[in-house]
Formats: sequence, C-alpha cells, structure tokens
Amino acid sequence: MSDVLQEIRESIDEIDEKLVELLNERVKLALKVKEVKSQLNAPIYAPHREKEVLERIVRINKGPLPDRAIEAVYREIISATRALERPLRIAFLGPVGSFGHEAGLKHFGSMAEYIPIASQPDIFREVEVGRADYGIVAIENSTRGSVAETLDAFLTTELKICAEVLMPIHHHLLSKVHDLEEIKRVYSHPQALAQCREWLDEHLKDLPRIPVASTSEGAAIAAKEEGSAAIASRLAAEIHELNLLAEHIEDNPGNTTRFLVIGHHYAERSGDDKTSFIFSVKHHAGALMHALERFYKYGLNLTKLESRPHPGRKWEYVFFVDAEGHIEEEAMRCAAEDLKVVCTMVKFLGSYPKAKEV
Repeated sequence: MSDVLQEIRESIDEIDEKLVELLNERVKLALKVKEVKSQLNAPIYAPHREKEVLERIVRINKGPLPDRAIEAVYREIISATRALERPLRIAFLGPVGSFGHEAGLKHFGSMAEYIPIASQPDIFREVEVGRADYGIVAIENSTRGSVAETLDAFLTTELKICAEVLMPIHHHLLSKVHDLEEIKRVYSHPQALAQCREWLDEHLKDLPRIPVASTSEGAAIAAKEEGSAAIASRLAAEIHELNLLAEHIEDNPGNTTRFLVIGHHYAERSGDDKTSFIFSVKHHAGALMHALERFYKYGLNLTKLESRPHPGRKWEYVFFVDAEGHIEEEAMRCAAEDLKVVCTMVKFLGSYPKAKEV
C-alpha cells in the first residue's frame, strides 16, 4: 500500500471520528427538543421543521455530493433520532414493497416501523384507532387522476393531512422466470396495468392481465406462482427475489403519484404550504362559482379541484380543493370563513408543506 493512499485513509478516519462525535451532539440537542415538546404536548413529527432543515442543508451544500444524497442522509439522521424513544408506526397500502411503502421510506426513513394494510380506507382506520401513528395514502397520479377511495375516506374521517410526498413511479416487469416467452400471465394494480398498456400491447399482447389490490401483492403472487409476472417496483423485486425482465416499462416517463401523510394534527407554517378543503354547495346556477370566488377574492391559487358524488344523495356532489397557503395565514383563514357563508358544508382537511417537485 502506498504512503499517499495510507495518508488519505487516515484523514478519512479522522473525519469519520469527528462526524460521529458531531452526530451524537446533534442527537443530544434533538432529545432536548423532544423533552420540551413533551412538556408542551406537541407532536414529535414536525413536517414544517423537517422541510426547513432539509432546505437549509441543501442550500449550504457546496458538493461534490449531490443535493439528493445530502437530503437522503439527513432523512435517515432525523429518522434515527425519532426512533431513539419509539419508532413511528406508519400504515401504508401493502404488502411490503409497494409504492406506498417506498413513499413512506422516502419521507420517514428506514428507522420507522412500517405496517402493511389491505386498502386505503383501512389505513385511515388504523390511524384513527391508534394502531398506527400516521398513514400514507395515494391521492392522485399524474397520468391516471385521483384515487376515489382516498377522496371518499376524507369525507368521514377527523384525521388531518400533515404532509405530501411526490413519488416518481417507475414500473418494472418482475418474475421468477428468465425470459418473456416463459410468462403466462401478468399481475398488478389496475392503475399500474393501465400505465403500462402500450408496452404490454407490444410485448405481451395476448397474455391475461390480472388486477390485484396493489403492485406488491402482484409481486408476491409472481414469486410463488410458476409462469407468472408482476408489474411492480424495484423494491418489490428485492424483497421477493424476482428477476427484472424489463425496466421502466411505464408509457409516460414522467409518471408521478402524490401521496398524503395523515395523522391527528396538521403541520405548522413552513412558508411554502398547501391547504385542503372539502365543500358542498346548493344545487342552483352559479353556486360553485360563488364558492370559488372566495379563493379569488383573497388571491389564493388553487392547485386541485375535484368533484365526487355525495354519499347517499343522488346527483349531489362534494368538491375537493387544494389551495396554496396555510390556514393560519389571514387570507386563507378569511377565505375559509367566507366559504361557510355560501356553502352547505365546509370541512378543513389540513395545512401542510408543499412537496418538492421531482
């Protein structure tokens, strides 16, 4: 071994010693913050503060490490610090290896405890009864639109939106076999099958496409059933020890799913937030226009407007709205109060930091 190489490695060792010392100093300070939060009965998970920390460390990063690497490291530091007392329990649409699982790992880090759940509405129930601290639910996809069962679940829950996560969706064809010609059937979530339709039509046109509850369930079936394949994530391939027969088979390379974190509180102001509402209006001409004018009046930009049938009321609808701003800001607060004047129902779903575009 050359003397130069040995000197470089010794310098790295010295830096590692300092890093470990500084990391533990940071954790000690974070534990003091926990003590204060406990006295104030404030939640340990603070999305606004995490956004502030991550934006700051990216801002001061001078390289050569890319910003996404620095952010991933700090996500894990935050996750490990939270877990010193008790890991957060995160409910997601299972089985393990789903895109909901990946979104949870991206947002909460590897030190959280992840609980696979059978359906989006059941995720709400797990959090409501306290078996999970937070849930992560899919709300919409950039190519296939909104997830109806998630929208409907917000009508009856008292849970609030704490954060949002934007997850690039890359679909891969997974199987125990080694060649496309050996595949007899393909399993996946209906949206994943739809998002890969062109590729399937070209390469596996005559094979049955079997819808299941999640992409990871499809991977679990493909791992056990001879001649079966699944469209799922790379994480699912690793978990179920499946071969990647084809990568990035989604028809739209910009395919992204938006997930929401749900819990018993909404987030404090971060300075770059969204606020979500559900409302319904009277059934007469101009009623919806009068409701939307409340956001225009206070200069609030809407980023989502979606209608859903009102449960139990034929031909009546409720509207889901996302607006830029926080409920503690005067403009949003005034708009919410004005909405109550012209709407038959207004429900505040939460304010939360805007996710960074991917």
